[in-house]
Amino acid sequence: MKEPVKNKIVERLTQEFNPDFLEVINESSSHSVPLGSESHFKVILVSESFIGLNLVQRHRRVYSTLSNEMENQIHALTMQTLAPKEWEDQGLKIHNSPVCLSEKV
Repeated sequence: MKEPVKNKIVERLTQEFNPDFLEVINESSSHSVPLGSESHFKVILVSESFIGLNLVQRHRRVYSTLSNEMENQIHALTMQTLAPKEWEDQGLKIHNSPVCLSEKV
């Protein structure tokens, strides 16, 4: 049986970033894709690896870590990448993902 994409994302990000907090949410069901799809994800990743990096550098590291999945399985990835102090300062809050144009508002 094929390993779920979400599990691969969790495994790769955990190995690369040793996160203080990691949540991977499959948001495919709120997009115009077939039922059961794994193509649209949200990642909330808190890691000391992000200290001193700007947002673009953080996202590049995540994209690099997930390069195989981005090339072959993931269509869209929303990220919230924070250093532990930033995560605490914002109240440990997960931001809402942008609304898909195919969603009814």
